[in-house]
Amino acid sequence: MFNEELLIQEFNFKAVRSSGSGGQHVNKVSSKIELTFNVLESLVLNEEQKKRIFNKLNSRLTKKGVLILQCGESRSQHRNKNLAVIRIIQLLKSAIIPQKKRVPTKIPKAVVVKRLKNKRIHSLRKTNRRKPDLD
Repeated sequence: MFNEELLIQEFNFKAVRSSGSGGQHVNKVSSKIELTFNVLESLVLNEEQKKRIFNKLNSRLTKKGVLILQCGESRSQHRNKNLAVIRIIQLLKSAIIPQKKRVPTKIPKAVVVKRLKNKRIHSLRKTNRRKPDLD
């Protein structure tokens, strides 16, 4: 995997004012956290891990390879910072896990026989519904 302490040192944090209702307090305090992480310039991740992150998190990355995550759930800046760090680490861990290759299974003979039998029954049912040929 990777060293989480070293990875956290590569994160950039920015405090932003939260949106939405909250009265006078929300207009004064910057409690929302914007976490940015440059995947390309990371020294903790190896090339294979960076490649997997780019493949799986492509829609969440900017053109320059920066992953941006915002957290404004709590009224506390420190709580939001901790939540953002936990989320981004979980996101990176899930992206790094290699996907298992699918092994195609053989269709059992009993299933094939059952399908053909049902086809035959359905066909007979359709032919029995036809008008009789009186010629």
